[in-house]
Amino acid sequence: MVIWILSIIIISYLIGAIHGSKVAQVLSGVNIKKEGLKNSGASNAAIVLGMKYGILVAIIDILKGVFVILGVRFFMQQYGSFTAVEQDLLLYLAGASIILGHNFPVYTGFKGGKGTASIIGILFAIYWPIGLIGLLLLIGTTFLTDFLLIGVFVFYAVFIVASIWFAEGVAPIAVAIFLLVMALVLHIENFRRLVRKEEPRISAFLKKKKPSV
Repeated sequence: MVIWILSIIIISYLIGAIHGSKVAQVLSGVNIKKEGLKNSGASNAAIVLGMKYGILVAIIDILKGVFVILGVRFFMQQYGSFTAVEQDLLLYLAGASIILGHNFPVYTGFKGGKGTASIIGILFAIYWPIGLIGLLLLIGTTFLTDFLLIGVFVFYAVFIVASIWFAEGVAPIAVAIFLLVMALVLHIENFRRLVRKEEPRISAFLKKKKPSV
């Protein structure tokens, strides 16, 4: 079991550290880590390059989470005999490792994004109906308030509730709370900008044109 845990944590982290922003950089010629909010997340891609690039980066980072969780589930089913508690523990540890890899990637000096797109993919892969509900609430709240920040934490609320309601054991709940706290810490500046009325609005992303290349 210990070998499984260590292997899943390491592999998930390394995959999580691969960013969709690299694709955006190849296509646009712009390194978003040096522009805007100076991170490689989908929201910064939208700020710097426009909504189309933001969506592209988000899709890649979402699929990263889906791929790892489905891969872990497949290997558990094929190559081991695990209880429901052990399965959920491994899935949530994989999810946390993906987010840590995304937020603090070893490939780029531990400067990454904030994990929003990847947490969407993780919840989809673990409980896809709840993931769909969470995504719809994220989109709806974002457009209703005109702030992605608020939609993001509505999604995290869904993630926490899903973990409490559906997961086996207390470890997944602890992991979910850890990811929420990490997200809150990484979004502190966003909250400060929101209070100062300087946080970028989603409507501004929609109007932004991609740079000429």
